[in-house]
Amino acid sequence: MAPKAAGRGAVYFPGLAAERLDIALCRASALVARAAETEAAASGIGVGQHLVLKMLAEAGPSSQRVLGEELRIDRSVMVGICDSLERAGQVRRERDADDRRAYAVTITDAGRRLLSRAEAAVPAFLDDTFAALTPAERGQLSALLGKLLQPRP
Repeated sequence: MAPKAAGRGAVYFPGLAAERLDIALCRASALVARAAETEAAASGIGVGQHLVLKMLAEAGPSSQRVLGEELRIDRSVMVGICDSLERAGQVRRERDADDRRAYAVTITDAGRRLLSRAEAAVPAFLDDTFAALTPAERGQLSALLGKLLQPRP
């Protein structure tokens, strides 16, 4: 059943969202992405840069290909992210010892300091962004999104 047309003071989108989960998820994602970019700009690091530094800090040196695949960042975008991080001294790229055609990207001490400052802002950002959800609902949302993001067989 289609949602009723919106009149003065009526709210159309909740009905549409209930009917079209895909649209609701896209809109929610866009809202969170805008909030994340605003927060990232305030901390001096883009969302993509933050993700790359976080993965490098936790997983160690990685090729740009692996970073892109793991973080689901397009290859051409990943090159730009790594270029900007390298120019700023946050990462360094060196030939991969196992594959001389590839580069291993490594976080620098300056990159670790920037990541630490950015990570310090994350809990407050998440609390503000997801304030409409209880802690249990946030856990539920996380679990459900994790299921959606699993590779399909």
